[in-house]
Amino acid sequence: MAGRPDPTRRAAPGPAPGQRGAGEPEVTGPRAIDSGLPDAGPVLTARTEAVLTAAALTQSLAPQPGKSRDVVVRTGPLAEGGRPVVTAQVLGSERGRALSGEAGAALAAAAGLALDRRLPLVAWLSSAGLDLNAGVAALDGWGRVARALARCSGVVPVVIVVDGPVLSGPALLLGMADAVVMMPTSLTYLSGPAAVAEVTGFPVRPVELGGQQVHASRSGLATLVAADDRAAAGAVHRLLGFLPAHCDELPPARAGDDPASRLTPELRDVVPATSTGSYDVRRLLSAIADEGEVFELRASWAPQIVTALVHIGGQPVGVLANQPQAMAGTVDIAASQKGARFVGFCDSFNLPLLTVVDTPGFMPGRDLEWRGIIRHGAELVFAYAEATVPRLCLVVRKAYGGAYIVMDSKAMGNDLCVAWPSAELAVLGAEQAVKIVHRREDEETQARLAVEYGEKFLNPYVAAERGYVDLVIDPAETRQTIARCLMALQTKRERLVGRKHGNSPL
Repeated sequence: MAGRPDPTRRAAPGPAPGQRGAGEPEVTGPRAIDSGLPDAGPVLTARTEAVLTAAALTQSLAPQPGKSRDVVVRTGPLAEGGRPVVTAQVLGSERGRALSGEAGAALAAAAGLALDRRLPLVAWLSSAGLDLNAGVAALDGWGRVARALARCSGVVPVVIVVDGPVLSGPALLLGMADAVVMMPTSLTYLSGPAAVAEVTGFPVRPVELGGQQVHASRSGLATLVAADDRAAAGAVHRLLGFLPAHCDELPPARAGDDPASRLTPELRDVVPATSTGSYDVRRLLSAIADEGEVFELRASWAPQIVTALVHIGGQPVGVLANQPQAMAGTVDIAASQKGARFVGFCDSFNLPLLTVVDTPGFMPGRDLEWRGIIRHGAELVFAYAEATVPRLCLVVRKAYGGAYIVMDSKAMGNDLCVAWPSAELAVLGAEQAVKIVHRREDEETQARLAVEYGEKFLNPYVAAERGYVDLVIDPAETRQTIARCLMALQTKRERLVGRKHGNSPL
């Protein structure tokens, strides 16, 4: 965030995936790519459109007639009036979608073009694996792509749409993208059904191994899902509407009719009266977002954590919230990974962060400990500690133990911590604390002591007295408080530490 310049242009986010309002531009899908993109915006001096091999792309942007059509690269907006992007479509038309070294090198050069021009990279990828006839040259080509995507990481947004199968080595490239969009026709895995059956002895269908739903709900690879290629293009367009073209720009604000000072009295009834009652935190997010629009990412994976993009007072904001409706909002390995990835994504592209806290702590379990919940939980800690964007924390109800620290507490360096009167900041809940401290007492005494403990400690005022909470507010004032704080933090800058990079607990 150090030295972030003022934004040089503003653009409104696009329509919801697969939808288009009256008078809004139609988003270009991959099937229409050969018919040409709209003319490039003012950032580009001329429209560039070429069917390229690696040599053509690295030497010039002129088309090379008669050469391979494995990769199509163009620059231009995804929609009329939109911001320019570099679009690369991997056709894989030769040898049954197996891609050659030249195709890999061309895609790598497309990533280099995006980096050089400081434009987002959108790739439509379909590959049956590496071209066996090309031998080690195919491996070299895709190694170049991996290196190029790593160079783009954190500098320009990288979005990959899986337009068919992406198998074997090229599947690893999906994990390097900032966002992956998958459709019902998408299929991706490293080892195919035959190899899995040979090793495990259990047959498995391709769609069970790497279909859209598998990666949306189990692996977390799919950031967004779409019904078809046009809906996928719409999802990409909407996502990029929240992001700057590169890391040295601020995200584009948008004008709207929803006043930042709007009260949210409906939030007074969101949290149930009982501490164990569940509710859908997305109701809260809709109430504070402009026009109630919430763009959720990885909605089906680790649902106990909600990661979403919203506008508040016209300003794009990344929101990470505990979801009491799923696993009581506890934090496990998948939730830590999902949260850490999202925090790093927002920090890379200058999106302010709002963390909504209601969690009883980390999920206990022998299997979780064996699988490394300590190390994975530290990923979320590390991501927050490194983040330099404006950071707001809203404690809605439970904020217990280590999960309280992890969810961007004051100790982690947030800029403002706001709490509702229902907030409970403590090491443990009342019953758990009494059972440890007064374990020798009878049940009746423990019940009485639990009530006393709750009245004394399970509120936001003790933490506020000690400076761990900055404001205790009426839930009806939530939106206007957050909008006012975001406005005050627009000029926040932090000096970055002089080092190569941190050693994150991956």
